[in-house]
Order: sequence, then structure tokens, then C-alpha cells
Amino acid sequence: MKKFLIGSLQVALLFIFARFMNFVVEILHINIPGSILGLIVLFILLHFKVIKVEWLEIGALWLLGELLLFFIPSAVGVIEYKTLMSEYGISILLIVIMSTFFVMVTTGSLTQFIAKRKEKKKIC
Repeated sequence: MKKFLIGSLQVALLFIFARFMNFVVEILHINIPGSILGLIVLFILLHFKVIKVEWLEIGALWLLGELLLFFIPSAVGVIEYKTLMSEYGISILLIVIMSTFFVMVTTGSLTQFIAKRKEKKKIC
């Protein structure tokens, strides 16, 4: 029960942080979405250890674990655009497949690069 409460508090803090970053973007009239700016700021805060990973870890892991559920509304929403899908469906499908392949290759290459770099540090 304690872990659930801590995780809920961490998710609430992440939500408040995301809303705050959206507010900052509106106030400063920045052409970057608040969610992207929030990720950048959160990364910087974690990197410089202003925020400790332990403060957000349980909530972040829960959000990652349930990530698929966040895509269900958008997937179901595609049904509303039957004419668009019948006209451009093949093009959209090709773009989704190509971009998925690109992301997989890029992520795999970056992961291998980081793993090799860590191995070199262990050896030295």
C-alpha cells in the first residue's frame, strides 16, 4: 500500500510538472511543446542531480508499464476518419512502418554505441 501511495504521489508530481511546463511555454510564447520542454528540463535536473531518480522512479516505472493504455484512445479515434483512411491509408501505413523501422535502427545503434563505450570504461 505504501508503494502505491508513493507511486501515486510521484505520478501527481510528474503531472504537475508537465502542466507547469505547458504554462511556461504559454507565458514565454515558445514554439516548443510543453511536454518536450518538460522532458528537456527534467533531464537536465536529473543529470545535475537537482532531482534524484529515487524521487520519481516508482511513478515513472508505473507510467512506462502502462504506456500502451495511453495510445488506445488515439487508435480508436482513427475510426472517425474513414474517408481520410480510405484516401491516404496506404501512405500513412508506409510512413508509420518506415518511421518505426528508423526509430528501431536508431535506438539499436545508439544502445550498441553506449554499451561499447561502457565496456571501454570498464576495461580502463
